[in-house]
Amino acid sequence: MNIQKLLDTNKAWASSVVAGDPDFFNRLKDQQSPEYLWIGCSDSRVPANQITGLLPGEIFVHRNVANQVVETDFNVLAVLQYAVDVLKVKHVIVCGHYGCGGVRAALENFRHGLIDNWLAGIRSLHRRNQEELDALSRDDAVERLCELNVISQACHVARTTILEDAWQRGQEIAVHSWIYRLDNGRLKELAVPITNPCL
Repeated sequence: MNIQKLLDTNKAWASSVVAGDPDFFNRLKDQQSPEYLWIGCSDSRVPANQITGLLPGEIFVHRNVANQVVETDFNVLAVLQYAVDVLKVKHVIVCGHYGCGGVRAALENFRHGLIDNWLAGIRSLHRRNQEELDALSRDDAVERLCELNVISQACHVARTTILEDAWQRGQEIAVHSWIYRLDNGRLKELAVPITNPCL
């Protein structure tokens, strides 16, 4: 598909939306008030709006390789602060997916380049869970590490000063750990939502 085809497809999509709901874009441009912040993987097969069935404007989205929440990453922190302090989201969803290439790359014994630095936290997570993961087949170990990574990143969200301050002032926010299965399109909850600071 060439670039012009994307523009043509967009035009057709916008026309079909207006045909079904003439005021849709006017409502959309006037406000953004999502209840959800989605922190997910950049993988093109995991589009937040589509897999949750939400419309534009209903979910605020941040994506990066392997859905990382690094406490020194000002990009994710800026998104998180805007979502919590300005948009007043009620749910932060950290969503990974099985078969994540970033997780798989973190387990490989060769250099990939700059991405190795980004994935260092996953390699560390692997070392902390090595006994459990070594007892599994290679593919099962990758799947389990995908799950452990999501749970770990949700805890990172809960440990930020942004969430700690929000909870301190009584703001109701839950941090969710979800994973997406590419082969059936289903989301799975991995842990009880976090509603107060992680220790």
